[in-house]
Amino acid sequence: MQLTLTELRKLQAQLDARIFTLHNVTRESTRLDRCLALCVEIGELANETRCFKYWSVRPSSGKDVLLEELEDSVHFLLSLGIDLDDQNEIIAAEADDRDLSLIFLDFYHAASRLTQQFDLKNYRACFSFVCILADRLGFSENDLIEYYLRKNQKNHQRQDQNY
Repeated sequence: MQLTLTELRKLQAQLDARIFTLHNVTRESTRLDRCLALCVEIGELANETRCFKYWSVRPSSGKDVLLEELEDSVHFLLSLGIDLDDQNEIIAAEADDRDLSLIFLDFYHAASRLTQQFDLKNYRACFSFVCILADRLGFSENDLIEYYLRKNQKNHQRQDQNY
């Protein structure tokens, strides 16, 4: 699975600039908050997959909910990649058939490493988990792009409404 970032990165830069200006903050002053937000979003996606809920028989949330949760991680990762001036146009990852709970735990670990050592290697490792999860959840690159565009528009609307 792969994801082409060129256009998404431009849209994210515009959204970031708007939010930073409206809220009188900077990339630097919000970096830790965005790293924490990434971890929260990873958890929200894991919760919606219900992969770890061995005590429950309820199924995973539907495709729309899962894609929206995955896109929240994409937004924060794109934003963090802008901080790092990432020029990589494509993020890709091989299929991973490990237990989904283990993949989520490894994603958390990668996000923690990124927070501690903020560099391109750790950033790209985090983004590879988006591709792994997208593949495991049955999503295509087109699905990710479509939902990114929807969520980006929704985030602009939220700013219009003083979210």
